[in-house]
Amino acid sequence: MGSRTALVEDLMERFPHVPREAVFKEDLLRGGVAFDKSALSDNEDGDVKPKSYFIFSFDHGTLPELGEAALRRPPEEIILTGGPYDLRRTVVSVRVNPASPYRVAADEEGLLGLYLDGKRIADVGVPPMPEYYRHTLSNGKSVMEVAPTIQWGYLIYLTVFRVCQYFGAKEECQYCDINHNWRQHKAAGRPYTGVKDVEEVLEALEIIDRYDTQKASTAYTLTGGAITKTVAGRDEADFYGHYAKAIEERFPGRWIGKVVAQALPKADVQRFKDYGVQIYHPNFEVWDRRLFELYCPGKERYVGRDEWHKRILDSAEVFGPRNVIPNFVAGVEMAEPFGFTTVDEAIASTTEGLRFFMSHGITPRFTTWCPEPTTPLGKANPQGAPLEYHIRLLQAYRQTMDDFGLSSPPGYGPPGPGRAVFSVSSFMDSLPAEEPVEA
Repeated sequence: MGSRTALVEDLMERFPHVPREAVFKEDLLRGGVAFDKSALSDNEDGDVKPKSYFIFSFDHGTLPELGEAALRRPPEEIILTGGPYDLRRTVVSVRVNPASPYRVAADEEGLLGLYLDGKRIADVGVPPMPEYYRHTLSNGKSVMEVAPTIQWGYLIYLTVFRVCQYFGAKEECQYCDINHNWRQHKAAGRPYTGVKDVEEVLEALEIIDRYDTQKASTAYTLTGGAITKTVAGRDEADFYGHYAKAIEERFPGRWIGKVVAQALPKADVQRFKDYGVQIYHPNFEVWDRRLFELYCPGKERYVGRDEWHKRILDSAEVFGPRNVIPNFVAGVEMAEPFGFTTVDEAIASTTEGLRFFMSHGITPRFTTWCPEPTTPLGKANPQGAPLEYHIRLLQAYRQTMDDFGLSSPPGYGPPGPGRAVFSVSSFMDSLPAEEPVEA
């Protein structure tokens, strides 16, 4: 292919059942986008909601390598519409890559557009600064630092533990930069709270609830690094669970409560349920046994792949299969030097995992791998996985859901091209446009 445009158009022609919006979205997520100075935000002092770095960097460079984008943050997300491909409304999480063939810039009239190979391919919308971001907590901390919102305001992302106790080369997941992201923000002098105080979280949610008059925020996710010992004297289930308990007591029924944690024993999962959590995300990361052992050494050492999967199935007995939604990192299957060398092999492996879980009524979801440069896999694979892999995964994902009669999972907003808000992969954009049955 002579250009990225030719590659994208070839894939749209070869896979016509995958929405064209999803093809562009996956390419932006896997490879990032550059920002002209005219498209950057004025951080928390402007009219555009800035990128919050809510857990990982999701960038193709460290902060010092991003230039102006490190000083004036890009938007949290962008919306693509129109252009020569007549794109329907598509929400895309921003992953900065100054070397990307995609660039967001303003034209002569000041209107933002997305350019590929120098040609304007879509109009770009940016999220307005929400009113609740304009207010601070009583201690001066910003709402964006304590309780940022993503997915165009749908989801409050509560990373209450900003580091991971799987630490070092022998334990850290090989694609994950949570610990580095913590270090780079501290080194840059940015506020980046390691362990968030439950009262701060409640105060931030109070501000969101007061000023989110349209009730756009519908769900919250409690998450952070894995806990192998304790944090503040609490084990993992109790640590993340006590935030849910406090939130549900203060704001009963206001939001769908979700928690991303390790695959824990059934008794611990029951504690999540008792604390008021409605959806459990025990992420399985990558399906292939050999790759799980290589890429998730801490999880293999402390739990093990087979036990991890058993615990996921056990948790369905607590939450119900529909409310257990494990994530995987789509693309690491093809990461050198250990990954699959052909798209066929990678899709076959991942589909095997999808069929395993979906046959039990459990619907996984996925995040499109961003090869962050401070991680071993990102360093070795700066281009990520081939775009064809991501497009064929969308096709296989929807087919497998159809095979088992499953519908879009709860807690992700509406499915369908032009309607989805889930921003870190296109799985919701690629499902039928119908209202999901929320939990």
